[in-house]
Amino acid sequence: MAKLAKRTKAAREAFAGKENLTVEEAVALVKGNATAKFDETVEISMNLGVDPRHADQMVRGVVSLPNGTGKDVRVAVFARGPKAEEAKEAGADIVGAEDLMEIVQGGTIDFDRCIATPDMMPVVGRLGKVLGPRNLMPNPKVGTVTMDVAQAVKDAKGGQVQFKAEKAGVVHAGVGKASFDEAKLIENIRAFVEAVAKAKPTGAKGSYMKKIAISSTMGPGVSINVDSAASAG
Repeated sequence: MAKLAKRTKAAREAFAGKENLTVEEAVALVKGNATAKFDETVEISMNLGVDPRHADQMVRGVVSLPNGTGKDVRVAVFARGPKAEEAKEAGADIVGAEDLMEIVQGGTIDFDRCIATPDMMPVVGRLGKVLGPRNLMPNPKVGTVTMDVAQAVKDAKGGQVQFKAEKAGVVHAGVGKASFDEAKLIENIRAFVEAVAKAKPTGAKGSYMKKIAISSTMGPGVSINVDSAASAG
């Protein structure tokens, strides 16, 4: 515990007094202080000027990070017949129909992304209370309800990230690993911010992007200048 406390103290000292940095400065700081024994995820959090309880202020979408996430994404696909075979060939980890529904209802959710063909939605719909809170419910708006299951599986495994505003108007996601080159992390962060900017809802009033911060899994967070994150540098 003493070692952990020492590392945490050092990180906090390194971050002290630093805020509203450029993307480049923030990435260098977070990456330089990601000293855990595992490859920490670099996470972004964006505070938006929206109230997702109103339909015209909901922010959600999907973005393919140019350098991937560095994470091994486990994909489940609800499909039958030829489409199930397509999903398996594309690299889906779990494929099924009613049998998969029963597994999920039993409390086993061993996947990070859920895809379904349109004809399977009556079955998947029964899992709304289980998959919804985990942001795993297939949705045509983010390409996870589709007949092209092969492409959806490849996208999910190739660095595609979904985002959705939570109750307080916060969007967060992993945008890479601490082992990534700084340039790759910067590129991923800007791609994510751009996607969220494009997803601005019609009902958003006033300032849309209020605050952006990044952190590593075990490290403190640091705020980024919004203009810096939204520009090409």
